[in-house]
Amino acid sequence: MFRVGVTGPPGAGKSSLLERLGNLAIEGGGRVAVLAVDPSSDQSGGSILGDKTRMEELSKNPSAYVRPTPSRGHKGGVARNTADAAALCEAAGYNFLMVETVGGGQADTAVADIVDLLMLVLPPAGGDQLQGLKKGVVEVADLLVVNKADGEMKDVAEHSVGEYRAALSYLRPRSRHWLPQVLSCSARTGEGVRTVWEKALEFREMMEGAGELELRRKGQRKRLMWSTVKEAFEDRLRADPDIQSKVLKLEREVLLGTLNPRLAAIDIARSFFDSKQAC
Repeated sequence: MFRVGVTGPPGAGKSSLLERLGNLAIEGGGRVAVLAVDPSSDQSGGSILGDKTRMEELSKNPSAYVRPTPSRGHKGGVARNTADAAALCEAAGYNFLMVETVGGGQADTAVADIVDLLMLVLPPAGGDQLQGLKKGVVEVADLLVVNKADGEMKDVAEHSVGEYRAALSYLRPRSRHWLPQVLSCSARTGEGVRTVWEKALEFREMMEGAGELELRRKGQRKRLMWSTVKEAFEDRLRADPDIQSKVLKLEREVLLGTLNPRLAAIDIARSFFDSKQAC
């Protein structure tokens, strides 16, 4: 299964472009699974889950499966179980997976540890908006797509492509066999979208031929293992009744500024492991 991550700032048109790409994959005989992660409310924990309505045509296609998922506060632009859901989609026979992130911008980098190709979708921009290109998701993106290149914004979009290409020349590519590409398209009209999809397929062919795609996947599996270990420890720690009273006391001290947060964390961890050894 070829896994494509689609990320970018809110309003860049990620869902619209993803629907177009999904339809192209199906035209080529593929079966497409879409995992769309929506932001959850910090207050209620609820999520609108509107991505399925924004991909109305694709969600009705019998060769597609569109699953919106709340982030539930998980950082990095994806949900906690997105990697597991991806594995289930592959087991179900889907040969293309597309993961749409929350869309928080530069911090949406966790998706890079789930997908083969990371596509960063950007609106036509320039000037000050290029400053964030030095760090964050741009450093791990394989394909940059300037969307909304239509109407009066077409010239602006083409100018943005040139600026993004110039900015990328200052970053070290993460692959020895692939230089990040910058393209423009319009998800609204469809112009340029086929070129974007063909470039994604070119990436797959090149990376598979060089053996680098499998190396990426091995690294992803290793990092997933250790991130799951950290999550399991945190879950156990938070649920341990013997530690909770101490945690509340240390939290109060941290809030008052009488205890260094790092020292408090070390104290909590030490108490947790000491309690396990006592058992």
